[in-house]
Amino acid sequence: MSIEDITRREAIAEYEVVGRAPEPDLEGLVQLAATLCQVPRAVINIIDDRAQHQIAAFGFAPDICSREDSMCAKVFREHGHTVVSDARDDDRFRHNPFVTGEIASVRFYASSPLVTPDGIPIGTLCVFDEEVGELSDADSRGLALLAHQAVDVLELRRMTRELGRSNESLSQFAGQVSHDLRNPLTALAGFLELAADSPELVDAPNAARALARAEAATARMSALVEDLLDYARIGGGHARRPVDLAEVAAAVVDDLSAPLTASRATLEVDPLPVVLGDETLLRALLQNLLANAVKFSSAGGRAPRVAVRCDELEGGWRVRVDDDGPGVPEAERERVFGLLARGDGRDEDGLGIGLSTCRRIVDALGGRIGIDESPLGGASVWFLLPE
Repeated sequence: MSIEDITRREAIAEYEVVGRAPEPDLEGLVQLAATLCQVPRAVINIIDDRAQHQIAAFGFAPDICSREDSMCAKVFREHGHTVVSDARDDDRFRHNPFVTGEIASVRFYASSPLVTPDGIPIGTLCVFDEEVGELSDADSRGLALLAHQAVDVLELRRMTRELGRSNESLSQFAGQVSHDLRNPLTALAGFLELAADSPELVDAPNAARALARAEAATARMSALVEDLLDYARIGGGHARRPVDLAEVAAAVVDDLSAPLTASRATLEVDPLPVVLGDETLLRALLQNLLANAVKFSSAGGRAPRVAVRCDELEGGWRVRVDDDGPGVPEAERERVFGLLARGDGRDEDGLGIGLSTCRRIVDALGGRIGIDESPLGGASVWFLLPE
């Protein structure tokens, strides 16, 4: 199979029309095409690497035939229309079983290609008759317009399905966002408590400093919510601009100050580079990875060791978060990236919401993420970021 065929198959799969009942809107278009061109039959064909699928037809029942037998398969990748008064006189079709009588006895044939917005030809809107015929210039333009409208119908159906899936994704993301808010909220509560415990603000410098940190945590939390929700919406994108990972890591450590202090964690952070990406998404990524590392390494009350390491690779960077906890068994390393996956049941909160968020973020940034054994003895969660 050629790359062209693979690309076409992927484009066809997105429309989800092959093997399904005809769409009423498409049936209306083929009926209009037959009426416009004054022929008894019209059809919308989708053509992949193996077969021609008639997804809507007028004048006969839609069916499937091999690509080798298809008339449209010989011309659908060409620009413009194909109009043939008598297929017996055309070298492309004279031996075709739809012309010779083996399958049908087509004489007049006209088709206009179905081309996706990305420029991928996926089939035709064609009209035909068992009588010799002609097609005027006006009717030819009308057939082309109907072919464009057929693609518009397919695109509208695809976008409607994606919107529905996006709404479901947004619902899931609400749970993920609430998870991501816990750490900055914890930090905010701690700083405000410190300020409140300053009797009549006698220790004004400490109180002012605590309130300033609280304000910074609140701003980061607000940005996190806005950007993650935008990322979840259909068509929502993310910025790709230089981001100082060292500054991002410092903000994350500040947000995680409460669990880091409570667990007595030892944290080492390598010098980190400036990368191309979205600052808020990268902060959510590091926050999740560090929070998981501290959480699962401090089981049983032990003081965890966590390290953030970074290596420059050809074409990008590899960042990993190492810990000295129990690690993740190799058989579970892919499963724990699924939403709400539970690891081995050690903790009712599981691993999954944070790691699911991480995978989505890394995918959006064009990178990869995985889990290995850590030099510290536990898990090493790594991600690759392209330059």
